[in-house]
Amino acid sequence: MPKKIVMQDIADRLQLSKNSVSQALTGKDGVSEETRRLIMKTAQEMGYHYKGKISDRKAAPARRIGLIASEYAFSMENFFGKIYVDVEREAQKHNFNLQIQSISPAMRDGLTLPAFLEDNKVDGLLVLSHISTTYTERILTERVPTVLIDHHHPMLHADAVLTNNRFGAYMAVKHLLDLGHTEIGIIGNVEASPSYQERYEGYLLALREHGLEPSEPLMHARVPEEATAIRRALEQAGDAATAWFGMNDGFAYYVCSALHAAGRRIPEEVSICGFDHTHFSDMCHPKLTTMEIDIGQFARKALHQLMWRMDNPDEVYQEILLPTRLLVRDSTGPVRER
Repeated sequence: MPKKIVMQDIADRLQLSKNSVSQALTGKDGVSEETRRLIMKTAQEMGYHYKGKISDRKAAPARRIGLIASEYAFSMENFFGKIYVDVEREAQKHNFNLQIQSISPAMRDGLTLPAFLEDNKVDGLLVLSHISTTYTERILTERVPTVLIDHHHPMLHADAVLTNNRFGAYMAVKHLLDLGHTEIGIIGNVEASPSYQERYEGYLLALREHGLEPSEPLMHARVPEEATAIRRALEQAGDAATAWFGMNDGFAYYVCSALHAAGRRIPEEVSICGFDHTHFSDMCHPKLTTMEIDIGQFARKALHQLMWRMDNPDEVYQEILLPTRLLVRDSTGPVRER
């Protein structure tokens, strides 16, 4: 008697998971259309039988998801804009109908929901970056499967896909330490985002693991990301720092500009390292050493986590940390003996 073909046999033949085979044959989302067709073809060839004919199966309707972000986040085209574009591309691969809404300050402060969420027109939601903790808490009361991208908070009980900011900052500062720098300044604004607070903690961790206590005059952790404010912070620090770590590339770029204006040579006299690998790192002269983030991976992980959450609404929420990579360029060099 011939062996009965089961889903695991198809999965083994194609070297796929049984879950992927099940999603394809039962019309659920979670696999690309190309993979779905391959699975269906292989199932027919192997003589797999289940109720209904594979060839008569109608394509499952596209599931609807929303993406929201603050107007400020959408304006940052070289970082969050790239994430949005990659999310849109990934959504198309998985047959999602993606709806987008920017959240104005008035909507945020008035706790006004996007129309597609208020009218129950989405099956899942992505929240890109920081809006406000209170606003995101309000979103979560709607009990729509939600994944936060590049933001989290102890009060937000939701899945989140995040940069490993602490370890990334640690590696950036360790790079400067390995070049012989011990007087390393930091500049940024921890009040702007939890990401910057975590990068600040990574900076402290790297110094202390290397037996160094941070120098108070070199710690500027509440500076607006604006050229004049950054120039003033550097003037307060004087010439004590042989290296600076910017909490993002924008801060590092303005540090570079201010030091150039003051006649300091980079990296001969001062090294600079940023974070994020945005356009600021390429605009800088010399080009910035920075911590690179795989933005495409952000989009893929966020979509996959949202798909899982929609299918598993009662599971405990998860936080996924994505690694960074040190991109060494011309703005960092060995410490100069004084």
